[in-house]
Amino acid sequence: MSNLSLYTVTSLLILDVDGQRVLAKYYNPPHQAGSNTGVPADLGVGAGGPGMGGLATLKEQRAFEKSVVDKIRRGGGEIHPLPPHLILTRTTTDLHFILVGPLSTSNELMLQLTLNAFHDAVSLLLRGQIEKRNVLEGLDLVLLAADETIDDGIILETDAAAIAARVSRPKADTTDIVINEQTLLSAYSTLKERVTQRIGQL
Repeated sequence: MSNLSLYTVTSLLILDVDGQRVLAKYYNPPHQAGSNTGVPADLGVGAGGPGMGGLATLKEQRAFEKSVVDKIRRGGGEIHPLPPHLILTRTTTDLHFILVGPLSTSNELMLQLTLNAFHDAVSLLLRGQIEKRNVLEGLDLVLLAADETIDDGIILETDAAAIAARVSRPKADTTDIVINEQTLLSAYSTLKERVTQRIGQL
């Protein structure tokens, strides 16, 4: 039996059909001394997992993204092994949503559920219009949805509605104050009564 770890996501990517980055988040466990050592190894993160090396520099990440797009173009479904990684994809009109985990220790169903939740949350936040232009315009919401779904390679939430609600929730301290004729008359009558009471007390 392989070691189990909460650190199950290596990266979350949104690439366009040409393989260009729209969003790329590569995860490392916190307090990492170096790749393949320290905390990731102690936590049972398998080869290809977050913090296990191979995707630390921009050059390595670009090469990896190119190989992922090549793998997707060859077809073969939504789950692609690319040792030491497991690639899960969901394709829209002009974007590829990609979730990467370690091949040796991944639970494909959990990763697929996470990817679907992120995709559906983005769809809810962008009102069903998941195209490159709309994603770039609403990139702040997409990044918040990614952070609500995955943190440091740990899956936090797999319910799209909950993710979208957390991202789009209005601030708790803001309330809409409606000022109309009725509220002004009510305030005036309350003030008039209090002034009359004060004068009566004198």
